[in-house]
Amino acid sequence: MPKRTAPFSRFEWQIAWRYLRARRAEGGVSTMTWISLIGITLAVAALIITLAVRTGFRDEFVDTILGANAHVEVYAQSRITANGGLDRTISNYEVWADRILTVPGVVRAAPLVKGQVMANRGQYNAGVEVFGIAYEDILTIPRIVEPESSAGALSDFERGVAIGSGVAAELNVGIGDKIKIISPNGVKTAFGTSPRVNAYEVTYIFTAGRWDIDRTRVYLPIAEAQSFFNREGLADEIEVMVKDPEGIDELLLPIMEAVEDPSGVWTWRDRSGAFLRALDMEDNVMFIILSVLVLIASMNITSGLIMLVKNKGRDIGILRTMGLTEGSILRVFFLCGSLTGIVGTIAGVILGCLFALNIDTVFAVVNYFSGGGVWDPSIRGIYHLPAKLEFWDVASAVGLSLTLSFVVTLFPARKAARMNPVEALRYE
Repeated sequence: MPKRTAPFSRFEWQIAWRYLRARRAEGGVSTMTWISLIGITLAVAALIITLAVRTGFRDEFVDTILGANAHVEVYAQSRITANGGLDRTISNYEVWADRILTVPGVVRAAPLVKGQVMANRGQYNAGVEVFGIAYEDILTIPRIVEPESSAGALSDFERGVAIGSGVAAELNVGIGDKIKIISPNGVKTAFGTSPRVNAYEVTYIFTAGRWDIDRTRVYLPIAEAQSFFNREGLADEIEVMVKDPEGIDELLLPIMEAVEDPSGVWTWRDRSGAFLRALDMEDNVMFIILSVLVLIASMNITSGLIMLVKNKGRDIGILRTMGLTEGSILRVFFLCGSLTGIVGTIAGVILGCLFALNIDTVFAVVNYFSGGGVWDPSIRGIYHLPAKLEFWDVASAVGLSLTLSFVVTLFPARKAARMNPVEALRYE
């Protein structure tokens, strides 16, 4: 009876290593090994790069949303005015803001006056959204106080306006220039309502990192905005920011109860939830597709092992007659396949991580050779392609690759172990 040996003994590793280094003249095994190795490397790298870009894009997108917009917008319920119109303005907005600030988890409550108007300078025009806000409140908006880039001084905000870099480019203005803000709802006269036009000095230009914000956002001191939009003593809403935006749903009821007056809320999830859900669905689909690529690359290991088993049938017969058990033969060929998977996975991790860490350089090269315009911020919202490596993303790619590599190796290795040594040596 053949003597049993310890699993993965030294001689099993030696035999597996010798087979992996087989020359092309011995059946093309070396070529198939390289094909399998390169395939797994590229598949794992592609999976890691995709997961890193997915994570980076979502984090950047959410951060730009939360860094320059309210986490919750609180507004009064609509009421019918004397002339039959609807009104949602807040008269006691300072009281509302103070009450909301008492809710645990709320870090900021700022009254706002909002309106969509036209900005003009000379022959240039742009549709913009004006946010009337107090100076002390604008200092609490992260993407405005610490933007990606800026010009001018935010400390001069109360004597002018702060505008996005996209608005500045559209109007061709810089610091110290004046722009006109034009509203169709102006002064009411006997001949109807005449447009209201005011000129303001540009004191601060910011790049918040989101194209739609930089392209449309204009900040105006709240007192000036109340006067311009005929909102004397009124606010349109209370802009609320919280410690944990992801857990915003738990704070909605306490915020509405703190206000005491009839009110409604609109969260950042309501504003961008559909897009984020679409991102999640796309992420899952991309993971499945790239997992199939890893599986296809792993199947090359099976092809190589089948060829190896066929070419080494005589060796298997001799080894069996020398006393090697079925388990030893299985482990030898399992090592041949799994080592290819392990080395390919390690190489894929290194390549994928290097690509993700240097994605700005890679993207700049691609953009250069394509003539520019590869990344359109007006479509994607942000200005560059971000990538963020997460441990669990890399671990999932490694786990998937190794699992598939080990599984597909078992079948040809099992076939080699069950080969009859008499049949293998009959025609030798």
